[in-house]
Amino acid sequence: MHDANLWHLNRKSVAGAFAVGLFNAFIPVPFQMWLSAAGAILFRVNLPLAVGLVWITNPFTIPPIFFGCYMLGTFVLGQETQNFKFELSWDFLAESMSTIGPALMTGSFICAVTFSTLGYLVMNVIWRSTVKSNWQKRLETRQQKQD
Repeated sequence: MHDANLWHLNRKSVAGAFAVGLFNAFIPVPFQMWLSAAGAILFRVNLPLAVGLVWITNPFTIPPIFFGCYMLGTFVLGQETQNFKFELSWDFLAESMSTIGPALMTGSFICAVTFSTLGYLVMNVIWRSTVKSNWQKRLETRQQKQD
């Protein structure tokens, strides 16, 4: 908990936090924030950002996101989609793991890896381009002062 990368904003800690947070956001399990916190500590990335990013999947976005993951999983596994009515209960979760579970978990894992990788790469590009732009502005300002 005393590692500076857990609390400071730098390119490595921010990009890594996006990877950890986005990965956990697409895994359909309870306690995503705890998983993200553990991942942030393990990989030494920004803890608050990694934990906050799991809220991409919130009560409003969970249905379309995980339905999309399920559809991707059925496509990848070559299965037909099944009709089901989502319920927020332990019985539904236990029953659905044998019916829609494999497709949902496959699609979720694919989305988790894809979006965490994209988040990591995009944040690196944004960070580097911002630093480059700031250095360019400093050079221009320095040259204008010399003129």
